[in-house]
Amino acid sequence: MNPIILIPARMAATRLPGKPLADIAGIPMIVRVLRQAEAADAGPVAVAAGDREIVEAVRAAGGRAVLTDPALPSGSDRILAALAELDPDGRHDLVVNLQGDMPFVEPSVLAHCVALMAREPACDIATVVAPESAPADRSNPDVVKAVLSLQADGASGRALYFTRSTLYGDAPVWRHIGIYGYRRAALEQFNAAPPSPLELREKLEQLRALELGLSIWAAVADAAPISVDTPADLEQARAHARNLR
Repeated sequence: MNPIILIPARMAATRLPGKPLADIAGIPMIVRVLRQAEAADAGPVAVAAGDREIVEAVRAAGGRAVLTDPALPSGSDRILAALAELDPDGRHDLVVNLQGDMPFVEPSVLAHCVALMAREPACDIATVVAPESAPADRSNPDVVKAVLSLQADGASGRALYFTRSTLYGDAPVWRHIGIYGYRRAALEQFNAAPPSPLELREKLEQLRALELGLSIWAAVADAAPISVDTPADLEQARAHARNLR
């Protein structure tokens, strides 16, 4: 397999405008994400940027970035636009979509996502889950839960469904982490399809893939990485960076 890791990013975030360039202990957030992806050593890494400021920040840090149309509606659209420029001949057959708001994502998580695709030939899309962080996760609609058919080793499983609804019972509840590895043909099929009924109902785009008949597998991580969506999340990330130092 020949993977590439792409990080979609744009300045116009609703809850935290300009967050790709938010300073975290002297380093822009998008650069921190880039460094974590590079440390995974799973393939070349580039930022698919919706704004020139992001491109300039990434290139100033020695990274690779592609400027895409700021009007593109989704991260997967941005990924495909970047692929068209970076890899027009289709050499990269596996595309990892890493969100630009996970400044401390463990490189091993990305490597496990790629390894899962190599190990499971029936897997069209690989993603990541982590154990619930608290019992309140089970009823929190902001926490997306993955329903898995877990393998015997407990390290991965086939995804049966994703939901914002409450899950019951004594089995573990898996939090979904927004990292995706696509076989290139699956990414193109997913992006060409309109939003599906379940996707619209749950507001979860991965359900479109399931309704298309694509197979999603999930690697199990030890814990969910810090994800920066709000000013409070940003302060948490800054505190974490201070502790690392």
